[in-house]
Amino acid sequence: MTKGTKDLHEILGVKKGATDAEIKTAYRKLALKWHPDKHKGDNEAETKFKEINVAYEILSDKKKRQQYEAFGAAGPGGAGGFPGGGRGFEGFDFSGFSNGASGFADIFETFFGGGNVRSRSKKRGPMRGNDIEAAIKITFEEAVFGCQKDLEITKPDVCDHCNGKGAEPGTSIVTCKTCGGAGETREARNTILGQMTTSRTCDECSGEGRVPEKKCTKCHGTTRARVKERVKVKIPAGVDNGSTIRLSDKGEGGVKGGPSGDLYIDLIVTPSKKFIRSGSDIHSEIEIHLVQAVIGGEIEVDTIDGISKIKIPAGTEDGKVFKISGAGVPKVSGSGRGDHLAKIRIAIPKKLSKKEKELYRQLAQEAGIDIKKGGLFW
Repeated sequence: MTKGTKDLHEILGVKKGATDAEIKTAYRKLALKWHPDKHKGDNEAETKFKEINVAYEILSDKKKRQQYEAFGAAGPGGAGGFPGGGRGFEGFDFSGFSNGASGFADIFETFFGGGNVRSRSKKRGPMRGNDIEAAIKITFEEAVFGCQKDLEITKPDVCDHCNGKGAEPGTSIVTCKTCGGAGETREARNTILGQMTTSRTCDECSGEGRVPEKKCTKCHGTTRARVKERVKVKIPAGVDNGSTIRLSDKGEGGVKGGPSGDLYIDLIVTPSKKFIRSGSDIHSEIEIHLVQAVIGGEIEVDTIDGISKIKIPAGTEDGKVFKISGAGVPKVSGSGRGDHLAKIRIAIPKKLSKKEKELYRQLAQEAGIDIKKGGLFW
């Protein structure tokens, strides 16, 4: 073993010649202990987790294990050990691989199964545009009865100059000179096991193999350009503050003929000065005179539909609630409307005329109430 390197058996905490079951048990225990989800932001723990996966990937495969144990840490060509020491597998590029053991299979398939590393070129087909979000402010009454609003949005959409092709009109789409139409570029690198050839997606054509002969002067070859669009938004009756309306295909334009995304509109309802809403019901408070509460009568209640009249029975107490059926908010998810709930508040007079004082004194005498001087009725 080269000084400063790590032995794969030591990483998993198993002896040379350990059984498959022992290797598997050790791996599971360590993987659970050092999983990145338990050590978020800890780079050392992440490196440790990757080392564990590398060790398990080799030692759990009989062929790879035989080659490793036969050639040792130096590798079959004696090109140098697996770097390690206190810093783990320094020098390995783990980016682009998953944290699970299966993510490292491709790495060691390269080391022990062939001389080329091939990164698949992913040619992009039609892609759906992103969804976008906007907000509209409406009044309390507009939320109750519904309305229509005009909304102006700015978004990336299919370029109308090149019709989404990315090439200036009158020019062609040609073979990419960087990759020769392959959609990928190759790079030779010296590794611990010799020279490896890595294939990567071409940056120039993004794996397409073809590029515009001359990029569109409006979208600069991106196939999309920012546009302003006015959208008519129909707001149904009964929506509430925080409700969201989705307009299909009104989001960002798609790429390469893909569908557009959706537009999500959040509704902001300004509060009413007269009413309070609770679900599909509307609440209000009505102030009546003390005499009305005592002897009863008929009063007017202001509702969202206008003025309604309700009868107040004699002896009505403060806080009594009267219901006006069907005078509330339309139900968006069903039929019908909620109710209007009017709470009675009895107003106690603070000032009385001379005649009113006399009348109240007579009422007190009739009721056998002793009214002392200095009160409201004197």
